[in-house]
Amino acid sequence: MFLTPAERTADHVSRGWWDGACVDTLFQRAAMAGGAAEAIVDPLNREALDGRAPERLTWLALQDRVERTCAALIARGLAKDDRICVQLPNTIDAVTIFLAAARLGLILSPVVMQYRAHELSHIVEQAEPRAFITIPGFHGHDHAAMAAALAEALPGMEVLVFGPTAHGVDLRAAIDAADPATVAPWLAGNPVDAGEVLTICWTSGTEARPKGVPRDHNHWVLNAHVLVWACEMVPGDVLLNPFPLVNIASIGGLVMPWLEIGGKLVLHHPFDLGVFLKQIAAERVTYTIAPPAVLTALLKQPAIMGDTDISSLRAIGSGSAPLTPWLIEGWADGYGIEICNIFGSNEGMSLISSPADVPDRAERAHFFPRFGAAGISWDSPVARVIRTRLIDEASGEEITTPGRPGEMQISGGTTFAQYWRSPALTRAAFDGDWFRTGDLFEIAGDGPLERFYRFVGRSKEIIVRGGVNISPAEIDELLVGIPGVREAASVGVPDADLGERVAVAVVVEDGATPPSVRELGERLAAAGVAVFKRPERVVAVPALPRNAMNKVMRADLRALVLAAE
Repeated sequence: MFLTPAERTADHVSRGWWDGACVDTLFQRAAMAGGAAEAIVDPLNREALDGRAPERLTWLALQDRVERTCAALIARGLAKDDRICVQLPNTIDAVTIFLAAARLGLILSPVVMQYRAHELSHIVEQAEPRAFITIPGFHGHDHAAMAAALAEALPGMEVLVFGPTAHGVDLRAAIDAADPATVAPWLAGNPVDAGEVLTICWTSGTEARPKGVPRDHNHWVLNAHVLVWACEMVPGDVLLNPFPLVNIASIGGLVMPWLEIGGKLVLHHPFDLGVFLKQIAAERVTYTIAPPAVLTALLKQPAIMGDTDISSLRAIGSGSAPLTPWLIEGWADGYGIEICNIFGSNEGMSLISSPADVPDRAERAHFFPRFGAAGISWDSPVARVIRTRLIDEASGEEITTPGRPGEMQISGGTTFAQYWRSPALTRAAFDGDWFRTGDLFEIAGDGPLERFYRFVGRSKEIIVRGGVNISPAEIDELLVGIPGVREAASVGVPDADLGERVAVAVVVEDGATPPSVRELGERLAAAGVAVFKRPERVVAVPALPRNAMNKVMRADLRALVLAAE
């Protein structure tokens, strides 16, 4: 299925951004090179996830597993371009299904384990999958029964379950019994083109119901090249993946780079800091990704790590929330580990502030290179495959001067072409080839800083107090490191006089007292923050509401704050 316009594909090929390689091309190349070397490792706690003992597969064993999975899917009657909805924990099975779909030309639509019938019914209605692949149960919930109930409303959708079940076909048994010799003849009659859709990932739904984001093989392969370049990954690296294969963070941030460089992929699920640290030490992990909240907690409470040996770690990718110089400098000075500041979305990997491009750690925390901006040059290969610009939301004019917030718009080889079956959403999201991200940035300053963007916030998250825009992300950054506070986030709450006022939700350490409005005001005053940005309400909450990507959901946070008051 081709959704990217032919003229755009031809343009990207002529520029050298897309080389015609499919995801399976990378996998077969890696398997041939890796041979008997270990390729992939299950979570330590897999038995608690789905009752299966953890597995460790070599490249050759993984290649055989993928081929048998392909044969089993062919035997179920699946055809090229069929959609398959997948709800699996982060295990070898999930990676195998991804690789099998890529090999056969199926379209994978992965969803997080937390989704229930409400979210899934919308996705199934939109994607119309031929198969729904899941496990019998997870954390006490009967996923197979839930999938079977969904299938009743969508005739033609078959439920495939990794394990014995009363609700569908036992896919594991089908894989074990499959004949891999059937795959090659099938592939000969069904070639896969790099311009065809491989995945439909779903937006996190913090603003509306999830939107389907189709991405081609071309997008994912270039995504691999970009991350390997930016994060300086090398053959033989051991990558620890703590996120399920449902979006760009996991697929683009770790799985695709693993296929690009070979090495070993270590899986982790659900996020458990103790298990995470054990895996780093035991597997000699060299690169992983972790949200700022986790990295902050480890720096503030080093006793958590105890005597765990994390010396193998060379770098950590982080994002989904603003970073701070304190965080980046703390990891570099204390452990010799560099933090890569990554800003992206399912719609298109966009900005990376890496040690190679931005060696100054304070700049790396605050700024992103203006890759692909008119008149700005960077040596990084990333700058050659992406274009960026800032647009004033009121006037529609391109912003070329510092200190003026505007919407980030991107285009290039990693940017998707359209939302799934949503022409109205697509029209609203694009200005020609430019994707409107909804994220507000500004040019960081004059002189040397003119080469950088500074994140301001989400346009729909901006707090409007007395007609003045306030970025909650800016305030959040200033709240890092408050004694006795585990994490904090700001949000606008309704006010009859000013429209909105700034409220801060804090999660305090056990036994600690929440800071007062006065204490927070003094802290921000000491940092030179304008009076109108200082919090006027403080509410203690048990936890900040976050989505599967660990981003704070501002709408849910606002409701939590108002309920607490």
